[in-house]
Amino acid sequence: MSGLLIIGAGGFARETAQAVRDAGDIELLGHLDDNSALHGTEVDGVPVLGGCDLVHDLPEARVVICVGNPRDYAARARLVRRLGLSADRYATVVHPTASVSATSEVGPGSVLLAHCVLTAAVRVGAHVAVMPHVVLTHDDVVEDFATIASGVRLGGGARLERGAYVGSGALVREGTVVGAWSLVGMGSAVLGDVPPGEVWVGSPARRLREAAAPALDELATRTAARTTVGGPLR
Repeated sequence: MSGLLIIGAGGFARETAQAVRDAGDIELLGHLDDNSALHGTEVDGVPVLGGCDLVHDLPEARVVICVGNPRDYAARARLVRRLGLSADRYATVVHPTASVSATSEVGPGSVLLAHCVLTAAVRVGAHVAVMPHVVLTHDDVVEDFATIASGVRLGGGARLERGAYVGSGALVREGTVVGAWSLVGMGSAVLGDVPPGEVWVGSPARRLREAAAPALDELATRTAARTTVGGPLR
């Protein structure tokens, strides 16, 4: 069975389903979600076919994972590990109103929603969530599993490291790094580098506290993997 399966049935998954329908270039098969109460129901007219592991019974279907929220923005990374799918199973969903320059690239499993702009030589990794009206300017780098909420603006040459979450309406200064699995609060203005595994809020943004446990667990897992293999990982 060809077509697309969306893993998750919450807000982000529903927005992605709408983007797929607006694009009209791939058949939307349905949602997969581990909430058994949803199985056999429809969400915005799209069927919930079963749990996430059903993806293995439909090997011809493409997949995009659309889970996570500010309380647990590491959920996509855990699901990717759990499902163990090859990279070529993952689709890239780009809303037809998004503007992606010819010099930019977007990795597998990533979603760009309505009116996003990637101006020049922007690199977006795998399983990245880019919400509506985000602007990524020249030479920005967004690493795997990052989440960029609606209305975010990144200055030129900014970098969001693996799993970083940038809240709605935040501004990130040019050349600035937001560290792995850190969270920037909504409406914040990031004027300097944010270390990994922290929550920063305000204008200018300042450290509030450590990130929540799921994000810190991912950060520790990645650090251990780097130590084991003896070199950096993307």
